[in-house]
Amino acid sequence: MTSLDCGQTPKMRPMQRNRSALVASLDIGTSKIACMIARLRPSAPNDALRGRTHAVELIGYSQIQSRGMKAGAVTDLAQCEQAVRQAVSLAEQMAKVRVESVLLPVSAGRLQGQLIEAASHIQGGAVTPSDISRVTSTGMHHATASGRTVLHALPAGYSLDGVKGIRDPRGMVARRFGVDMNVVTTEATVAKNLMLAVERCHLTVEAMAASPYVAGLSVLTDDEVDLGAAVVEMGAGTTTIAVYSAGRFIYASGFAIGGHHVTMDLARGLGACIADAERIKTLYGTVLTGGSDVRELMTVPAAGDSDCDAPQVVSRATIANIVRQRVEEIFEMVRDRLADSPFAAEPRARVVLSGGASQLTGVPELASRVLGRPVRIGRPLGFGRLPNEAKSASFSVPTGLLVYPQYAHLEHVEPRRTRQVRTGTDGYFGKVGRWLREGF
Repeated sequence: MTSLDCGQTPKMRPMQRNRSALVASLDIGTSKIACMIARLRPSAPNDALRGRTHAVELIGYSQIQSRGMKAGAVTDLAQCEQAVRQAVSLAEQMAKVRVESVLLPVSAGRLQGQLIEAASHIQGGAVTPSDISRVTSTGMHHATASGRTVLHALPAGYSLDGVKGIRDPRGMVARRFGVDMNVVTTEATVAKNLMLAVERCHLTVEAMAASPYVAGLSVLTDDEVDLGAAVVEMGAGTTTIAVYSAGRFIYASGFAIGGHHVTMDLARGLGACIADAERIKTLYGTVLTGGSDVRELMTVPAAGDSDCDAPQVVSRATIANIVRQRVEEIFEMVRDRLADSPFAAEPRARVVLSGGASQLTGVPELASRVLGRPVRIGRPLGFGRLPNEAKSASFSVPTGLLVYPQYAHLEHVEPRRTRQVRTGTDGYFGKVGRWLREGF
């Protein structure tokens, strides 16, 4: 049986600002698996993207159809393993390197972020790094319910004797020290099975991260992070949300409805097979209807094995109505979650959409109407040598994972156990792994 270290998914060591590194992201989604291999090289400060210390140069890339996945979770371990092997191998061939470990996003398991406040008396008078770690660890464990594991424990601010807004408390004097933190959790079983599928391929999972968080690292501008923004990552099997405010990631949520549900609605509503419904969604999927759409007719092959079944004739308006009803439902669920989050108190905050399902025609306009906020489509920012297909919103997560190592220093990491925990494969959950490979 697999085990997660200290109730927290694997976390990586912070990157050194003056060292290069080779990184690999592996996005195991419901509809596609994308693997990206990149070199991270130290770069001069970027006025547009302040948090980035390294330039990301893509050297290997693959995208294949996903297998053995449903709603962002593993449903067939053997099929998922085969697909992961294929995706990683194709990216390795292009990059001409061998990958030893990967960064992995999580979109399933009912992602949940909550702001936790933890405080403790200080023994020595001045706040030490061990005080920060101790209080943060207490808050993290307090936020972790049974059956769930921590993806992120991110301090959002500190307090000294009740005075909030302290950015760096180290060395400052107080009797009581507190921390406000965003703790993001997922179902432990979902994380374990994703790790198991990867480790069966003789790869180490160096770190796991919430999909909407890393999507935000890819698509948000500094102004959006500072003034407030919600990233809505619209995948095939899940829709996940990350809220940023005052330069920090402060909330996460998610639910298991996505673009695949639009496909299934079309298949049922048009009497078509799933493959034809997916093709119709890709070519004609829109949430907008005009007067001519009622008169514009198209032929849809009937579902079934018999050649005798007469094809259906449907209007473009019928297709648009089916698509719009499901997409409206998704945004209504997003609206309810944002209303219960700190985003509700940010009147200037905007919504940025990412993920493949966000690319349906008219989605930003519909989202803006339902959510009552300005909405734009997010695309990867500040990347060199991205292939054209990877410049779209559907690659926000795998590109964001390549940026994520530069933000690893912000996270609280539980001390790793010395005991190694076998997973039933050649991998170990307890080991640090050799993710940074320098001197190439």
